[in-house]
Amino acid sequence: MNLTLRNALLIFVSSVTAASAAAEESSPAEQLFNGKDLSGWSGDPENWTVEDGVIVGTTTDEDPIPYNEFLIYEGDPVADFELTVELRLTSEGNNSGIQYRSQVRPDLGEYVVSGYQCDIHPAVWAHGMLYDEKGRGILCKRGQRAVITTGGEAKVVGPLPEEPEFSTGEWNTYRIVARGNHLIHEINGHLTAEIHDHHEAERETEGVIAFQIHRGPAMKVEIRSVALRRLPAAGIVSPDATPVPAGAPDVHPRPKAKGKGKKGGESPGR
Repeated sequence: MNLTLRNALLIFVSSVTAASAAAEESSPAEQLFNGKDLSGWSGDPENWTVEDGVIVGTTTDEDPIPYNEFLIYEGDPVADFELTVELRLTSEGNNSGIQYRSQVRPDLGEYVVSGYQCDIHPAVWAHGMLYDEKGRGILCKRGQRAVITTGGEAKVVGPLPEEPEFSTGEWNTYRIVARGNHLIHEINGHLTAEIHDHHEAERETEGVIAFQIHRGPAMKVEIRSVALRRLPAAGIVSPDATPVPAGAPDVHPRPKAKGKGKKGGESPGR
């Protein structure tokens, strides 16, 4: 194995261990959903409700939403934290997501946010990945370790251990840990994405938590057991500590335009 790549992998493993240790030393978990109503949350009541102790977000083909909308947590913004959520998605090709450290964007529409998202997607390669909503797009696909360079390039620095496939149509437990510029996503205890974000101009260090309903085909997302654990502030990991190996591939290569003025590379359903 290339020595630079080996060192990068060792740094990532150490970072995951540190994140787990920090979670153990943090404050007690806050239950963000009371199991009865949407107190403490803001969203369109036409699309969000509580049924049998579960948050339910729906869209219909008869009355489609014009843009992605969100159920936004109204409590204090989160910085360094551990979030666990049980979630189930029912759709024919549509997707959802868990937003974190996100910014409320009334300039883009009512109940709109931008920022980091743990993607809930029926496509295997996208389920549990890191997506930057209304921003940089795909930053780390499922099964990747990625570094976002100071110039904003998302590079793959290594693979993650192979994990089983997870059906979005079944209840899954999602875990997100954010410490400084180090982010990890897990599904049912399996690491699906790990990122160090050195793009200072675009990264988020604090913001809101929210859940997405996506424009497009009718969908239903169900959410329960939303637990937030705030962590002690962590320092920012420097780019020197997470070197990008020579020749590291892009996380999401953009297809070359086939003709003058044409653009490619948009992710499906976005």
